[in-house]
Amino acid sequence: MTSPDNPPLESELALARPSNADAGLAPLLLTVTELIRQLMEAQIIRRMESGDLGDDDLDRASDSLRRLEVEIVRLCEVFEVDPADLNIDLGELGTLLPRNGGYYPGEHSESPSLLELLDRLLDTGVVVEGDVDLGLARLNLIHAKLRLVLTSKPVN
Repeated sequence: MTSPDNPPLESELALARPSNADAGLAPLLLTVTELIRQLMEAQIIRRMESGDLGDDDLDRASDSLRRLEVEIVRLCEVFEVDPADLNIDLGELGTLLPRNGGYYPGEHSESPSLLELLDRLLDTGVVVEGDVDLGLARLNLIHAKLRLVLTSKPVN
């Protein structure tokens, strides 16, 4: 508790002030949202080309993607983020999103972005299995057996 005789601790004051880390969260969330939007767009294009989407489905999906893109741009303005800054350079891995001209599913570039690699992975599918043991003081307290199926196709 704080009082005139007992001033707040520096750590308490730090919690009460907005930090630069809080301001940095918006660009991260917008970047992830834009990555997911572009992944969904690629999957819609794949389904359209394979004939899996009817005209009504395609109209609804394209309208939703347009609205989401407009909302991302609006949020970039609100948080004073340049939309070009949403594309993160991952060093030797390339960029998160395509640099120029966008990405069209099925076309391979010389230096694919993470978006292109994730789209190929979703189109092909992958299963990851593993065991995780969490413990304390050399005691295994939690054991998790994980199986992740990542694909854009229905899984039965």
